[in-house]
Amino acid sequence: MTTSRAINKIEELIPQRLPIMMVDELLWAEDDVCACRLTVREDNFFMEEDSMLAEPGVIEHIAQSASAFAGYRAVCEGATEPPVGYIGEVKNFKIYRRPKLGDVLTTTITMGATVGGVTIIRGITHAADEETVAETQMKIFVRED
Repeated sequence: MTTSRAINKIEELIPQRLPIMMVDELLWAEDDVCACRLTVREDNFFMEEDSMLAEPGVIEHIAQSASAFAGYRAVCEGATEPPVGYIGEVKNFKIYRRPKLGDVLTTTITMGATVGGVTIIRGITHAADEETVAETQMKIFVRED
């Protein structure tokens, strides 16, 4: 699947809303891989007093990037609402540095197998200078309505 449908608002792809929204835009999607972007702002829910993003914020950003990809796929298939998903497991989370105020993060999501509504994903987050900030694997459960 290649991004062929223009999505102008991330709200069309993810169920999260401010102040917990952790993705600014879906950059591209092709087959089982996508990339999403987040600019770390002062009003971010996970911003700490030292102007650094807390580790749970990085995990949430990766999870919401996967959610944006699932939402993109659903919208391309005719859905009017993005699917709701839950983190079932975080595995092998590595953070190399906490993102700081002003960092532009790009996260690449690779979708793996889906069994019984649970999808295994891999997420790698880079800062604008291509430095790897974090990486993890997750099991994400998507609620079927």
